[in-house]
Amino acid sequence: MIAAVTLFLIVSISALITKIAATALVHTGLSSESAKFQARSAYTGTGFSTVESESIMGHPIRRKIIYQLMLIGNAGIVTAMSSLILTFVLPETLASRLYGLLIIVAGMGLIFWAIRSKMVDRALSKLINTLLRKYTNLEVHDFAAVLHLKDDYKISEARVDHDGWMCHRTLEELDLRQEGITILGVDRKGHGYFGSPSGSFKILPHDRVTLYGKAEGIQSLYNRKKDHYAFLEHDRMVAEEAERQIEEDRGLSEIVETKENQNKRSI
Repeated sequence: MIAAVTLFLIVSISALITKIAATALVHTGLSSESAKFQARSAYTGTGFSTVESESIMGHPIRRKIIYQLMLIGNAGIVTAMSSLILTFVLPETLASRLYGLLIIVAGMGLIFWAIRSKMVDRALSKLINTLLRKYTNLEVHDFAAVLHLKDDYKISEARVDHDGWMCHRTLEELDLRQEGITILGVDRKGHGYFGSPSGSFKILPHDRVTLYGKAEGIQSLYNRKKDHYAFLEHDRMVAEEAERQIEEDRGLSEIVETKENQNKRSI
């Protein structure tokens, strides 16, 4: 029984640890899904090699979080296996084994519910955020809210090819702002990261460009090569963005007019 309870506590603590680590990774700028994947990967020692893994190794805070997860994960997995063996091997009676199995099944069911529960997730995230602010120097920001990553807006990273439309052109020549796309930064191998580059900055082959804008516009940019179609596509996206801006301005004017009419009625 003690071994079964111990196993339940270890799994619960493990889930809590990976949740804390994932939340901390999110606050360093990593996306929520990537943070969860990397936290679980590091804790279990699976060691998947992805682009996010490379970005973690190059970030001192993320690297420290992952390093601690790997150390804790090794100890946790060994302890969990020991408790599991003690639960089913040492008991001499069938009743004791069934009782241990019942505790494990019920405990795992409770943990599964807690992991899937949005209410528990919100409460736990709020608590972790408070503790991170209080006991660490980690800057806690909701990047998804700050960058308005909804309504089809997204952040994406693209690798520039030799035959890509962006290659060997300055940001001023690309004129992506007219399409509603902003280049947040450019990672150039051997030269480091260029944050918020100016209009005279030239995009080179193999640059990794971080983009912010509408998903449709970013996808269109990915598909462009150095041909006549690329310029037509650019013009089309510029026209659509201009039309969207007009619609937004019209909607804003209607809201202002409605509020003014309401104020007049109240007077």
